[in-house]
Amino acid sequence: MKIAIIIPAHNEEQCIHLTLDSLVQQSLAVTQIVVVDDNSTDRTFEIASSYSTSLPIKVVKRFSSAENVPGSKVIQAFNYGLAQIDRASFDLICKYDADLIFPKNYIEEVVARFSESETIGMVAGHCSILRNGRWEMENQNNPDHIRGALKAYKRECFQQIGGLQASIGWDTMDEMLARFYGWEVLTIPELHVKHLKPTGAAYNSRSKYLQGEAFYKMRYGKVLTFITAAKMAWNKKQFNLITDYLKGYQLAQKKNLAPLVTEEQGRFIRTYRWNGIKSKLGV
Repeated sequence: MKIAIIIPAHNEEQCIHLTLDSLVQQSLAVTQIVVVDDNSTDRTFEIASSYSTSLPIKVVKRFSSAENVPGSKVIQAFNYGLAQIDRASFDLICKYDADLIFPKNYIEEVVARFSESETIGMVAGHCSILRNGRWEMENQNNPDHIRGALKAYKRECFQQIGGLQASIGWDTMDEMLARFYGWEVLTIPELHVKHLKPTGAAYNSRSKYLQGEAFYKMRYGKVLTFITAAKMAWNKKQFNLITDYLKGYQLAQKKNLAPLVTEEQGRFIRTYRWNGIKSKLGV
């Protein structure tokens, strides 16, 4: 399989060499890597460029706002990198963060899973974070959810879902749309990737309502939004998030923001979420 990896990077001089080192050491080589230096003020560009002799890498600069708007900045950078390749010539399109350390067999294992069935549209391992000197699984709401940090798509699936939306919640919406169109979304529980910076570590207080806005844009509805907000708050042990997410939903509703999915897709997403809740309750 021909594999393209796009890595958005903003001020990642402390981590990106570790990510690229782990890609150099892969048991299965990739076809193309594009690193998008997204308005960095450090040595990200120089460090990434130094791998030109050991990886099939292209490093490009993108000039943008320094503010990290969740789901927007990173996907705009990803889409900039996507425009640098001829996507029709690749079998897999990957969006990976610049703060990951992949095990040596990571790409090989992902490709093997894609090869199992024509209906498999997305595949990834799981993120682990360093806590109290030990690498532990990063907490997440659903074990079948693929972290935004390490997405891999079959090209046909990527095209059918319309690519990635520059909005918070993009890394849930892509999976839901893939399932809506009949694709399988697989995670490999035993395949662990070291995530050097926990999810959301760079988010600021101005972004606290955006998750609720994402629920509105995905047509969750108020009840499902409340249940999801409560679950996320419990997992993070930050119970003020319930109020923040609900307020974000209400603000989006008041502004009458345009949903990111159709009514039919919204019904599918709600049904999928409710079925998941019922199965956990044994209903």
